[in-house]
Amino acid sequence: MSEDMISLGEKLSRRARATPDAPAVSCGEITLTCAQLEMRTNRIARALETLGVKLGDLVTIGLPNGIDFIEACFGIWKVGATPQPVSFRLPKVELQAIIELSDAKVVIALPTLETGRQRVTVDDLLSLSDDDRPVEPRVPPICCALTSGGSTGRPKLILSGSRGVTLPEPDNNLSLWRLGPGDTALIPGPLYHSGPFWFALEALVRDAHLVLMPRFDTGAVLAEIERHRVTWIYMVPTMMGRIWRLPEEVRARYNVSSLKTLWHMAAPCPPWLKEAFIGWLGPEVIMELYSGTESIAFAIITGSEWLDRRGSVGRVCMGDMKVFDADGNVLPPGEVGEIYMQRPEGATPSYRYVGANPRTLPGGWESLGDIGHFDTDGYLYIGDRRTDMILVGGSNVYPAEVEAAIDEHPLVLSSAVIGLPHEDMGSSLHAIVHARAGLSEEALLSHLAERLVSYKRPRTIEFVDEPVRNEAGKVRRTQLRDERISRMKSAAG
Repeated sequence: MSEDMISLGEKLSRRARATPDAPAVSCGEITLTCAQLEMRTNRIARALETLGVKLGDLVTIGLPNGIDFIEACFGIWKVGATPQPVSFRLPKVELQAIIELSDAKVVIALPTLETGRQRVTVDDLLSLSDDDRPVEPRVPPICCALTSGGSTGRPKLILSGSRGVTLPEPDNNLSLWRLGPGDTALIPGPLYHSGPFWFALEALVRDAHLVLMPRFDTGAVLAEIERHRVTWIYMVPTMMGRIWRLPEEVRARYNVSSLKTLWHMAAPCPPWLKEAFIGWLGPEVIMELYSGTESIAFAIITGSEWLDRRGSVGRVCMGDMKVFDADGNVLPPGEVGEIYMQRPEGATPSYRYVGANPRTLPGGWESLGDIGHFDTDGYLYIGDRRTDMILVGGSNVYPAEVEAAIDEHPLVLSSAVIGLPHEDMGSSLHAIVHARAGLSEEALLSHLAERLVSYKRPRTIEFVDEPVRNEAGKVRRTQLRDERISRMKSAAG
C-alpha cells in the first residue's frame, strides 16, 4: 500500500479523532457522530471475527437503507473483508444464487431475508462484542462486490478492482465530485445499487455529513433537503420525474436553496425533464455521469454544457470510449454503434466479473451493451442498450426513445416499452404504463403522435397500478416481456 493511502477503517478512525462530535450519518431521527460510528463499527468488526470472517472474505448485506447498513460496511472493512450488498427484498432462490457466487460465510440481514447461510442482524453483532477500542488497520483486497442481474435476470457479481483504501485527505477529485468537508450529502436511493453505494462511501471518506432515506419519497426528499440544508444529492431520472410531477405549489413549499450539486445517472434522462430541472435549480447545479458499475471509463456533462448539447451525456474524462460497428470497426462522429470502453493506459483492471464474461474487442475494449454516437467535438449521446433494441418491420426501435416520449405526458409516472412477437412485423411495440387516474389510451396515443414517427408508436398499451421501474430507475424488460408472452400463450391455449 502506498504511503499516502490508508484503509477505509483507518480513515474513519482518523476522522473520529479529528472531529468526534461532528455528524457522520443520519437517517430519519437518528444521527451518529463520527466517534459513535467509529466505536460501534469497532465492535462489529470484532464480532465478525468471532464468527469466522477473515481478511479477503465476502460478507453479504441484505439490509434496507439505514444507519445499520453503513455500520455493517465499515465493520466489514475494518476486519479486512468485502461488503457484498443485495436487495433486502430478494426471493430465496435469487439470493441463494448470489450467495453461491460470493461464497459468503456470513449474511447480515433482517430475519425476513431467507438464506441458508449464517445470518445475523447488526444488533446481533453488537451484542457479541462491547470492545469499542480501535481495530488494527487492515486493507481489504477488494473494496466491494456489487450484484447485477442485467436484463436477463441471471445474477453476476462485479468485484471492484480497487482495494479498500482511500487517501488521508480528499484527493484532487474533490473538484470533480464537488463533495467535501462541510457538505451534507443526501442519498435517497437504495444502497445496494452501485451509484448510491459509491457516493455514500465518497461522502463519508470526504468528511461530509451523509443523510440517508429509508426509501425514496417525493415530498420527503424536498423536506430532507430543507431540514438538513443539503448541499449535494444523488438521484436517478425516475426520482426526478416523480418530484417534477408534484404540484408546483408543493415544490415551492420547500426551501432547496442550499442545494449546490445534483448528480444524476444510472438511466437516460428525458431531455424535457433535464431541461425542467435546469430551469428550476440552475444549470450550475445539475451534473450527469455516464459510466457503469464496472468503472472502466466515464463521461461527465454540466448543466451549462448540456444546454448547448441537448441530449448528450458529456465528454470522456477518465479512460477512453469509442463507438464500433458490428464488424469491430471504429465509427466516425455522427454514426451510431456500440459503445466500448477502455481503462487509462497502464491502469489496473477496474473490476472482475463472477458468473459472467465481459463483452470485449481486441485491444482491451469492453462494452456494457449501450448504443450511441459521438459528435465532432467528442460529446457522447446514448441511444439504448444493444440487447433492448426492437426490430419492427425491419426498422430499429430503441425503447428509451419511446419511453421518453411517453413519460413526457403529465399524467404518466413511469413506463417501459417491450417488443412482443408479431407474425407480420416481427415485433409489435407494447407499452406498460404506470399513470395517474384519468389517462386513456386514446389520449396517450394522441400525445405520442406529435412526438414519434408511426412505427415507433406502441401498438398496444397496458396500464398498471405499480411503478414500472425500481427505486434505482432500472427496468427488467426481458422479465416483463417473458411474463406477457406467457400470458398470451395461456390465453391462446
